[in-house]
Amino acid sequence: MQVTKKDLPKSQVELTVELSVEEFAPYILKGAEKVSKEVKIEGFRPGKVPFDVLKQKVGEMAILEEAAHVAIHKSIDDVVEKNTMGRQAIGQPQVNVTKLAPGNSFEFKLIVSMIPEIALGKYKDLNIKAEVAIVDAAELEKSLHDLQEMRATEVLADREVQMGDKVVVDIKMFLDNVPLEDGQHKELGLLLGKDYFVPGFDKKLVGAKKGDVKKFSLPYPDDHHQKNIAGKMVEFGVDIKEVFDRILPELNDEFAGFFQLKDMDELKKNLEESLLHEKKHRTDLKNESELLMKIIEDTKFGEMPEEIIQSELKSMLAELEQSVIRQGGKFDDYLSSLKKDRAGLMLEMAPNAVKRVKSALVIRELAIVEKIAPTEHEIHEKIDELKKQYADKKDVMKMLEEPGYHTYLSNILTNEKVITKLKEWNYASTGAK
Repeated sequence: MQVTKKDLPKSQVELTVELSVEEFAPYILKGAEKVSKEVKIEGFRPGKVPFDVLKQKVGEMAILEEAAHVAIHKSIDDVVEKNTMGRQAIGQPQVNVTKLAPGNSFEFKLIVSMIPEIALGKYKDLNIKAEVAIVDAAELEKSLHDLQEMRATEVLADREVQMGDKVVVDIKMFLDNVPLEDGQHKELGLLLGKDYFVPGFDKKLVGAKKGDVKKFSLPYPDDHHQKNIAGKMVEFGVDIKEVFDRILPELNDEFAGFFQLKDMDELKKNLEESLLHEKKHRTDLKNESELLMKIIEDTKFGEMPEEIIQSELKSMLAELEQSVIRQGGKFDDYLSSLKKDRAGLMLEMAPNAVKRVKSALVIRELAIVEKIAPTEHEIHEKIDELKKQYADKKDVMKMLEEPGYHTYLSNILTNEKVITKLKEWNYASTGAK
């Protein structure tokens, strides 16, 4: 077997593979055997048809094409591994048969996308001041108010609308006196004070009563997600159908009991801990991102293969879709609200996809350079922990037993260890180098 290697742009490699007549001959026999199992010829059992009889029945090229499939399947992994030593291939190679004829050698080309080479810049002693997560009194007060609103009772009110009320309304929206698509709403419940539609909308309803129709115009912000009305004056017609007075419960020990807690002190403590945990998570992600961006600025990257960017974009789109679904929405409705299709959204997300790919490449390279990896004990310890956590979920338990999950978990733990070391080396607050 002769292999010729050629470097292509965007971290791709072209491998031209040639099998001599003698090397290809065994694959022709295997191809014939496979074809003979699929072709019914009277007088012969499947898989036992003589070569000459089979050739006459299906044609020699049909046998050669099957032989080519077998040869490629058997040799492709070995060819790629031996001819890309020291570099890691991404995805599946593109395959193109370039020579296939009776009595001739067999030739095919592979185009393999590779992880781009990178040259790390400075990644220690950056003396970065990490943001520290804290929960202030205003945040705690807002969260308590949010809990109050969750427990609010609503009573029909025969009076003028006040801020804080719930109103049921019919809304008609117009742009230059033309009804807006998706701008007609029937019996929509709104909590006044939230400005769900546009800043200033809620104030326009204050003072109205059931049966009133309020007509007014408001400007939409230039950066509004609905591009067709962003920066434009929109006319509203709002029919007040019902007015509800929302009565908030008092913040006392009885209120804490709604959440299975003994008193307000315990409620405030639990709420503060929950807020701090959530805020710390967001702050950690922000700090890690800024740290990696600082390292990326000083790192040189080879050309990025399109495949690696597209793969990351698909992951990001899938994550966004799952997030929308978890919040009870439909992704198609979300796309409609943005006036985009999936391709348009992916194009908009491309710069962030490149950043994420570069971050992953930096972490991978640091793990190699600094010899950072979890021990087998750590991996098995984590798997045991997950087994206890998901003992009642058969599908998860099955996944944890699969050999591929060991590799996946090893990569996750490696990334975590690299991030931990980067924090030790670079956060001014740790004092570690």
